[in-house]
Amino acid sequence: MNMHTKLIVTALGICALPFAQASEFADYGRVIRVQPRVEQVRQPREECRTEYVQVPAQQQQQERSAGGAIIGGIAGALLGNQVGGGSGRAVATAAGAIAGAVVGDRVDNNGRAVQSQPQYPQEQAVRQCRMVDAYESRTTGYDVTYDYRGQTYTSLMDRDPGQRIRLRVSVEPEHGQ
Repeated sequence: MNMHTKLIVTALGICALPFAQASEFADYGRVIRVQPRVEQVRQPREECRTEYVQVPAQQQQQERSAGGAIIGGIAGALLGNQVGGGSGRAVATAAGAIAGAVVGDRVDNNGRAVQSQPQYPQEQAVRQCRMVDAYESRTTGYDVTYDYRGQTYTSLMDRDPGQRIRLRVSVEPEHGQ
Protein backbone atom coordinates (compact mmCIF):
# COMPACT_ATOMS: atom_id res chain seq x y z
CA MET A 1 0.00 0.00 0.00
CA ASN A 2 1.43 3.31 -0.89
CA MET A 3 1.67 6.24 1.42
CA HIS A 4 -1.15 8.17 -0.20
CA THR A 5 -3.63 5.31 0.33
CA LYS A 6 -2.52 4.90 3.98
CA LEU A 7 -3.13 8.60 4.63
CA ILE A 8 -6.67 8.46 3.18
CA VAL A 9 -7.58 5.34 5.22
CA THR A 10 -6.23 6.93 8.41
CA ALA A 11 -8.13 10.19 7.79
CA LEU A 12 -11.36 8.28 7.22
CA GLY A 13 -10.81 6.26 10.40
CA ILE A 14 -10.29 9.41 12.45
CA CYS A 15 -13.44 11.02 11.00
CA ALA A 16 -15.50 7.90 11.77
CA LEU A 17 -14.23 7.67 15.35
CA PRO A 18 -17.03 9.82 16.91
CA PHE A 19 -19.67 7.70 15.15
CA ALA A 20 -18.08 4.50 16.35
CA GLN A 21 -18.12 5.75 19.94
CA ALA A 22 -21.74 6.98 19.82
CA SER A 23 -24.05 4.53 21.55
CA GLU A 24 -27.76 4.17 22.18
CA PHE A 25 -29.44 2.08 24.88
CA ALA A 26 -32.72 1.85 26.80
CA ASP A 27 -33.05 2.81 30.47
CA TYR A 28 -35.86 3.79 32.83
CA GLY A 29 -36.66 7.02 34.67
CA ARG A 30 -38.85 7.46 37.75
CA VAL A 31 -42.14 9.29 37.06
CA ILE A 32 -42.66 12.16 39.49
CA ARG A 33 -45.93 13.61 38.22
CA VAL A 34 -48.48 13.03 35.47
CA GLN A 35 -50.78 15.94 34.60
CA PRO A 36 -53.52 15.30 32.01
CA ARG A 37 -54.06 18.01 29.39
CA VAL A 38 -57.81 18.57 29.23
CA GLU A 39 -59.68 20.70 26.73
CA GLN A 40 -63.35 21.65 26.68
CA VAL A 41 -65.13 20.60 23.48
CA ARG A 42 -68.49 22.17 22.58
CA GLN A 43 -71.18 19.59 21.86
CA PRO A 44 -74.53 21.17 20.88
CA ARG A 45 -77.48 19.00 21.93
CA GLU A 46 -81.26 19.20 21.85
CA GLU A 47 -82.98 19.73 25.19
CA CYS A 48 -86.71 18.97 25.32
CA ARG A 49 -89.45 19.26 27.91
CA THR A 50 -93.14 18.48 27.95
CA GLU A 51 -95.67 21.02 29.20
CA TYR A 52 -99.33 20.37 29.79
CA VAL A 53 -101.66 23.15 28.63
CA GLN A 54 -105.41 23.57 29.04
CA VAL A 55 -107.37 23.41 25.80
CA PRO A 56 -111.11 23.98 25.54
CA ALA A 57 -113.03 20.80 24.92
CA GLN A 58 -114.98 20.58 21.72
CA GLN A 59 -118.71 20.08 22.03
CA GLN A 60 -119.49 16.66 20.72
CA GLN A 61 -123.00 16.02 19.55
CA GLN A 62 -123.71 12.35 19.85
CA GLU A 63 -125.28 10.99 16.76
CA ARG A 64 -128.69 9.57 17.43
CA SER A 65 -130.54 7.07 15.33
CA ALA A 66 -134.20 7.49 14.41
CA GLY A 67 -134.60 3.87 13.26
CA GLY A 68 -135.50 2.57 16.73
CA ALA A 69 -138.20 5.20 17.20
CA ILE A 70 -139.74 4.44 13.80
CA ILE A 71 -139.79 0.68 14.29
CA GLY A 72 -141.01 1.07 17.89
CA GLY A 73 -143.78 3.46 16.75
CA ILE A 74 -144.99 1.01 14.11
CA ALA A 75 -144.94 -1.91 16.54
CA GLY A 76 -146.73 0.16 19.20
CA ALA A 77 -149.39 1.27 16.71
CA LEU A 78 -150.02 -2.34 15.67
CA LEU A 79 -150.37 -3.43 19.29
CA GLY A 80 -152.59 -0.45 20.15
CA ASN A 81 -154.77 -1.19 17.17
CA GLN A 82 -155.38 -4.70 18.52
CA VAL A 83 -156.58 -3.28 21.84
CA GLY A 84 -159.83 -1.42 22.04
CA GLY A 85 -162.67 -1.03 19.66
CA GLY A 86 -164.54 1.77 17.83
CA SER A 87 -163.24 5.31 18.49
CA GLY A 88 -161.14 3.93 21.37
CA ARG A 89 -159.22 1.93 18.83
CA ALA A 90 -157.85 5.13 17.20
CA VAL A 91 -156.78 6.48 20.63
CA ALA A 92 -155.17 3.12 21.55
CA THR A 93 -153.34 3.04 18.18
CA ALA A 94 -152.01 6.60 18.71
CA ALA A 95 -150.97 5.86 22.33
CA GLY A 96 -149.29 2.59 21.23
CA ALA A 97 -147.42 4.42 18.47
CA ILE A 98 -146.14 7.08 20.93
CA ALA A 99 -145.16 4.54 23.60
CA GLY A 100 -143.50 2.27 21.00
CA ALA A 101 -141.53 5.19 19.55
CA VAL A 102 -140.20 6.19 23.01
CA VAL A 103 -139.20 2.61 23.93
CA GLY A 104 -137.67 1.96 20.47
CA ASP A 105 -135.65 5.20 20.68
CA ARG A 106 -134.22 4.32 24.13
CA VAL A 107 -133.31 0.79 23.09
CA ASP A 108 -131.69 1.91 19.83
CA ASN A 109 -129.77 4.88 21.29
CA ASN A 110 -128.86 3.11 24.54
CA GLY A 111 -130.09 5.93 26.75
CA ARG A 112 -127.99 8.67 25.09
CA ALA A 113 -129.26 12.09 26.01
CA VAL A 114 -130.65 14.37 23.35
CA GLN A 115 -128.44 17.27 24.42
CA SER A 116 -124.68 16.99 24.71
CA GLN A 117 -123.10 17.03 28.16
CA PRO A 118 -121.06 20.12 29.11
CA GLN A 119 -117.39 19.42 28.40
CA TYR A 120 -114.63 20.58 30.75
CA PRO A 121 -111.25 21.86 29.53
CA GLN A 122 -108.78 19.10 28.79
CA GLU A 123 -105.00 18.93 29.21
CA GLN A 124 -102.87 18.45 26.13
CA ALA A 125 -99.16 17.57 26.17
CA VAL A 126 -97.02 20.02 24.22
CA ARG A 127 -93.35 19.15 23.61
CA GLN A 128 -90.95 22.07 23.35
CA CYS A 129 -87.32 21.64 22.26
CA ARG A 130 -84.32 23.97 21.93
CA MET A 131 -80.63 23.62 21.12
CA VAL A 132 -78.19 24.21 24.01
CA ASP A 133 -74.40 24.22 24.13
CA ALA A 134 -73.00 21.45 26.28
CA TYR A 135 -69.29 21.13 26.95
CA GLU A 136 -67.43 17.87 27.24
CA SER A 137 -63.95 17.48 28.76
CA ARG A 138 -61.49 15.50 26.65
CA THR A 139 -57.96 14.48 27.56
CA THR A 140 -55.61 15.34 24.69
CA GLY A 141 -52.35 14.14 26.26
CA TYR A 142 -50.30 13.96 29.46
CA ASP A 143 -47.50 16.20 30.73
CA VAL A 144 -45.16 13.67 32.33
CA THR A 145 -42.44 14.87 34.70
CA TYR A 146 -39.75 12.30 35.42
CA ASP A 147 -36.34 11.98 37.05
CA TYR A 148 -33.35 10.45 35.29
CA ARG A 149 -30.04 10.33 37.16
CA GLY A 150 -30.82 13.35 39.31
CA GLN A 151 -32.15 15.52 36.48
CA THR A 152 -35.85 16.40 36.08
CA TYR A 153 -37.42 16.35 32.62
CA THR A 154 -40.94 16.97 31.30
CA SER A 155 -42.37 15.45 28.14
CA LEU A 156 -45.81 15.43 26.46
CA MET A 157 -47.07 11.89 25.97
CA ASP A 158 -50.25 10.40 24.50
CA ARG A 159 -50.80 8.07 27.48
CA ASP A 160 -50.01 7.82 31.20
CA PRO A 161 -46.77 5.79 31.50
CA GLY A 162 -47.32 4.63 35.09
CA GLN A 163 -44.63 4.76 37.81
CA ARG A 164 -41.64 4.54 35.47
CA ILE A 165 -40.92 5.63 31.94
CA ARG A 166 -38.81 3.87 29.33
CA LEU A 167 -36.13 6.16 27.89
CA ARG A 168 -33.91 5.92 24.84
CA VAL A 169 -30.50 7.21 25.93
CA SER A 170 -27.93 8.31 23.39
CA VAL A 171 -24.29 8.84 24.40
CA GLU A 172 -21.65 10.49 22.27
CA PRO A 173 -18.54 12.47 23.09
CA GLU A 174 -18.39 16.24 22.76
CA HIS A 175 -16.50 17.41 19.67
CA GLY A 176 -14.83 20.42 21.17
CA GLN A 177 -12.35 18.70 23.53
